[in-house]
Amino acid sequence: MNNTPRADRSRRSFLKQTTFLAAALPAWLVAGKFCGAPPAGASAQAARVGGDCEGCEAVYLGMPREIASTVRLAPEGEPGEPLEMRGRVLRGDGRTPAPGVVIYLYHTDAKGVYSPSAGAEGFVRRHGHLRGWVKTDARGEYAFRSIRPAAYPGREEPAHVHAVVLEPGLNEYYIDDYVFDDDPLLTPARRARLRGHGGSGVVRLVKTGGVWKGTRDIVLGLNVSGYPRA
Repeated sequence: MNNTPRADRSRRSFLKQTTFLAAALPAWLVAGKFCGAPPAGASAQAARVGGDCEGCEAVYLGMPREIASTVRLAPEGEPGEPLEMRGRVLRGDGRTPAPGVVIYLYHTDAKGVYSPSAGAEGFVRRHGHLRGWVKTDARGEYAFRSIRPAAYPGREEPAHVHAVVLEPGLNEYYIDDYVFDDDPLLTPARRARLRGHGGSGVVRLVKTGGVWKGTRDIVLGLNVSGYPRA
């Protein structure tokens, strides 16, 4: 479910962001370890895995040179209920761990708004300050901590966390958002429209010690258009 309000990308905005892209890329991307990240067009390939990935320039902007398997998206003191998510990334067989896969994450704040960091521009501004990256470890595991996002004000879209996958040899692509099983906005009709990109994004949360905790495993390529098959 990738229905975050994103305005049509203008040529000027696109060129402005890609001007900074080469400088922002970590060395392991520049070296070609992830061949889906050419500075001026990773998100504009003619035939790409996962289809359109509007706003995916932000995946590379601000990406740290070293990415850990755990990350904290929300700074200390961020209003909202603490959230802790963990899981594994698996190969297409649904069993084999997939190490070295990057997941870019972003979501709304406790008011349902993508509140930006000071000075942020373009898609980085649109994605808000609650954003970050994890890279799966040798066991394919990852974890992130944040606050539980709120739904968009005045709308019926369930609260969600966006996720973009970047794996070696492929362009970046969206998978199904993380959504929450107890969300009253996640109606049967909404559930029926979920596509299962990367597997189910519906997470059952349990509150323990004041922290909402959940688990989601991701299967690479599952229900993802254009994904290369063995």
